Amino acid sequence: MTAMARDFRLPDLGEGLTEAEIVKVLVHEGEDIREDAPLLEVETDKAQVEIPSPMSGRVDKIHVQAGQTVKVGQVLVSFGEASATPGTKTAPTDGRARQATPAAGARATPPPAARVTEGPVPATPATRRLARELGVDLHAVSASGSGGRVTDEDVRAAVAGATRPAAAAPRAPAAPERQEPGRPAAERGPAKPLATVGLQAPPLPSFEQWGPIERQPLSHLRRTIAERMTLSATVIPHVTHFDKADITDLDALIRRNLEAARAQGVTLTLTSFLMRAAALALKAHPQFNASLDPAAGELIVKRYCHLGVAVAMERGLIVPVIRDVDRKPLLEIQRELGALAQRVREGKATLDDLKGGTFTITNIGALGGTGAIPIINYPEVAILGVARAREEAVVREGQIVPRLLLPLSLTFDHRVADGADGARFAADIVRRLEHPDQLLLEL
Repeated sequence: MTAMARDFRLPDLGEGLTEAEIVKVLVHEGEDIREDAPLLEVETDKAQVEIPSPMSGRVDKIHVQAGQTVKVGQVLVSFGEASATPGTKTAPTDGRARQATPAAGARATPPPAARVTEGPVPATPATRRLARELGVDLHAVSASGSGGRVTDEDVRAAVAGATRPAAAAPRAPAAPERQEPGRPAAERGPAKPLATVGLQAPPLPSFEQWGPIERQPLSHLRRTIAERMTLSATVIPHVTHFDKADITDLDALIRRNLEAARAQGVTLTLTSFLMRAAALALKAHPQFNASLDPAAGELIVKRYCHLGVAVAMERGLIVPVIRDVDRKPLLEIQRELGALAQRVREGKATLDDLKGGTFTITNIGALGGTGAIPIINYPEVAILGVARAREEAVVREGQIVPRLLLPLSLTFDHRVADGADGARFAADIVRRLEHPDQLLLEL
């Protein structure tokens, strides 16, 4: 019996993303494909990702084309008759049974409450990719996301054989910490929203009156960058503190340990030391590891430290994220940074690689320059800019000696911190960079 046509719509891509640009269509009309086979490549304001097919069947109609911008929920592809009898599972494209080959040491048994369903399973492309890597059948996973969507945590719970609480009974969140220095709790008034700020740019003049022009459409990523930078510069009062770190000893330490680190499969770089120093300094200055909620009049202090590192690509700037940097030794940070940088260069970074950051570092040292004033990566409240280190003449103990100095610029939200706060935070980062042996040992 022929199955009715089924529409596949652009799924929820997570983290508030509402649209994507079609980069490439990987199938043709009339083609029979299997579930999880590559279907489309799309670009969001976070990354370029591959969307797998949520079902097996014949591609009846392709509703989109390369270069088109589509909204979440918009029909991408319509499927005709299925390749298998409804209600049965089709083997993955690589021929393996999904749960016959789980990750090493893991049990891919679904939770007892799991319910096998028919048809496509609601899940983001990143979650589908995770399920394929762990050998988990999404049809047999209990969903805890909104609208019955399977989340990354659901997939990991299925691998571990753990049961999850029902989505209809979420756990009440812990009361947020609200502190106001110098005033007891009984004297604090209710939180009040901050005033909103609006700005409307005037219309552009007719440039054609002065000579020939050419209009070039912005790419989806460049348009998104422009919108986010405008948002940040408009709503956040930026202030920048400049400093320099003497990294002579740090540079010597890196050079001494290059071969030993390579023997462990790691290439030491300055960036990993910057991340380590910033993460430890953020623990001592948590107001810079936060986001401001103007509507509530509250500062949301994050008790985790996920650092973003700005990477300039040919198609635009992206910020991959290393998680829990404050809890990891330096070699592990460097190893993760190297693997993440390779995925970014190869265009294989996922949405999960690019979200959840709490503080950003942008290092333009490889490109030169003596300093920069970066724009804060909204909704974060601070960003650390790093320029090229240079040898300079420095007076030490009455003698002029050459030292390697690294220019730093800390840009932060003046609504959440004052100049003195920024100066102390920057000085803490400088101190840690200037004592690299302690940086290696401190946890």
